[in-house]
Amino acid sequence: MFKLRNTFCLLMALIVIAALCACNSQEVQVDDVDEDTSLIVVGFSQPGAESAWRVALTDSVKEAFTEDAGFKLIYKDGQSKQDNQIRDIRTFIQQGVDYIILSPIVETGWDTVLEEAEEANIPVIICDRNVVVSNEKLYTTFVGSDFSEEGKKAVDYLEKEFPPDSEGNEPEVNIVHIQGTLGSSAQIGRSKALELALEKHENWNVVAEDCGEFTKAKAKEIMKQVLREVRSSDIDVIYCENDDEAAGVIAALDDAGIPHGEGTGMTIISFDATRKALEFCLNGDINFEVECNPLQGPYLVDMVKLLERGESAPKHTYIDEGEFTKDDLTPEFIEKRKY
Repeated sequence: MFKLRNTFCLLMALIVIAALCACNSQEVQVDDVDEDTSLIVVGFSQPGAESAWRVALTDSVKEAFTEDAGFKLIYKDGQSKQDNQIRDIRTFIQQGVDYIILSPIVETGWDTVLEEAEEANIPVIICDRNVVVSNEKLYTTFVGSDFSEEGKKAVDYLEKEFPPDSEGNEPEVNIVHIQGTLGSSAQIGRSKALELALEKHENWNVVAEDCGEFTKAKAKEIMKQVLREVRSSDIDVIYCENDDEAAGVIAALDDAGIPHGEGTGMTIISFDATRKALEFCLNGDINFEVECNPLQGPYLVDMVKLLERGESAPKHTYIDEGEFTKDDLTPEFIEKRKY
């Protein structure tokens, strides 16, 4: 009987402790919601921090949505997984935020969670990469880059670099294509531009293609494998879909002692135009840089303020972006870059 009573007491104690832990867990879950009701609460879901560009976008949003500006920002890092981002959005909905900003890792798979946000009357602003949903009313507005236009700029450069001869005959151009994260808006737009160019120019050929996941390490691994399968003299262009991939490609070529960039017969194209990549461009390692501007925080603040005034936001707002060759750059210009 004594042992039974002790066992019963122990079980009751464990039940009480579990109940207290559950209560504390609930308190932690909603702790991010600000007590100051005068602040506009914004939940921001990012895919992760896989590149310098991504970190610059995060910093821009954090610098724009400050308490001094009237905001409470709740930031979530998806760790490069869509499931994590969906979970984070549901957390924002449970917390009752005023707005959700989503930078989606891929375009599809968002319908259900965005329907949940709509039912909760929480406006969703898509930034950087866009989404493809069954009903565009599931998000309020998009702020970011025109990735198809970015790809077109790169292709236009290549057409100038590899023109037809005096008789109209086009040269043979062998291309290594390092893709970004498959299914992301950036990858889709930049890849599509190259695909259209291949249809237009019958002498342009992709001799190797693989997904670098927008990372230096993966792109370096891919380029090393390419060099085992394709002679470097048979490579005319390396089309990298972001700067981290370009850095990985350059590292692989350097390790192999293979000349690249300006004046070598091996043209390197890259996207983003981060400070480090522009240094590569100025030094001749990268031939052409297409800017993808991560400083989107002020644009996003403008959208929220517009909605707060009860005004309609444009469905798409594209960021101002440029393009660069070595001739467009100086050390002073690069030094002033914020990313």
